Amino acid sequence: MSVSRPHTTASSLQRAVHAAEKHQIALYLVAIAAAVAFGLAAPEGAGASLEHAIEPVLAALLFATFLQVPFLDMAASFRDVRFLGAVLGLNFLAGPLVVWGLIQFLGDDQAVLVGVLLVLLTPCIDYVIVFSGLAGGAEDRLVAAAPLLMLLQLVLLPVYLYLFVGSDLADIVEPGPFLHAFIVLIAIPLGLAALTQALSRRFAAAKAVEALMAALMVPLMMGTLFAVVGSQVSDITNRFGDVAGTIPVYVAWFVIMAAVGVGLGRVTSLDRPRSIALVFSGATRNSLVVLPLALALPDAYSLAAVVVVTQTLVELVAMVIFVRVVPVLVRSRRDREPAATALGRQHLGEKGGHDDTGS
Repeated sequence: MSVSRPHTTASSLQRAVHAAEKHQIALYLVAIAAAVAFGLAAPEGAGASLEHAIEPVLAALLFATFLQVPFLDMAASFRDVRFLGAVLGLNFLAGPLVVWGLIQFLGDDQAVLVGVLLVLLTPCIDYVIVFSGLAGGAEDRLVAAAPLLMLLQLVLLPVYLYLFVGSDLADIVEPGPFLHAFIVLIAIPLGLAALTQALSRRFAAAKAVEALMAALMVPLMMGTLFAVVGSQVSDITNRFGDVAGTIPVYVAWFVIMAAVGVGLGRVTSLDRPRSIALVFSGATRNSLVVLPLALALPDAYSLAAVVVVTQTLVELVAMVIFVRVVPVLVRSRRDREPAATALGRQHLGEKGGHDDTGS
């Protein structure tokens, strides 16, 4: 009996992991609902304490995500000029144009405007990889694109702020939070994941780490959602009247960018996994990175941080929907092929087969 117990324990763990993966979307919604309840019921100051958990749990989630990426095949991702070009064009050309159109519907509050610009002009580099992977997107391509996306948004954000608002606000953007986020959320987890993969070929301990982190993917995502939502929801409710007008703008952003991303994927003839990754990259924003920027603004712009957090909450719900909807919107090239073309190819194939046999 004692001999079979480890096997039974392992089997139970495997069943639990499989069940969590099967019902992960429902579990994420539960995590969000629990976070909202906690944020509203917890005593004052509890949300701020929970906020300190966001960075470590997100770093752990990205470490687990990067472990799923085959680093030996990463060279092909860096050479994928078509995908990288589409991602950059979607995020830094099409995206700002959409932002310019959407901000026309905002009021005259400069703090609200700044918050919206900060978050919508900066493409996501962290949990977009997780959600895209859940939808069947090419995670390795997004990992390869992350450093370039981070660098370009750091350089271009002041330019966009200058164009949209003026020089005074463009000067307040500091590179520190961006560099910190890049090191803590991208460079360190990515380096550790690559090292773990290399060691797993020779050491059982590294292999065990890979298996453990794979099993923890769903709990880590739930923890990230809980920390983000639970730490910020009270600020939103306290100032909801001031930021309510941004919600339709954010919803419109996701709808428009999904359509633009799907269209660009078709125009550039990307395959299905890369097209899904492209749509997610164009829609998700770098709210967790720009939040420190918003918090560091002068008191006159204190509302900007609440505006950024509002986008985070809208985005989390949108991502859960995207995981289900985007794979349906992004069809394979064969699925998009007109029926007449398909019949024509079939006819040619039959004709070719007849000629071959006849000869």
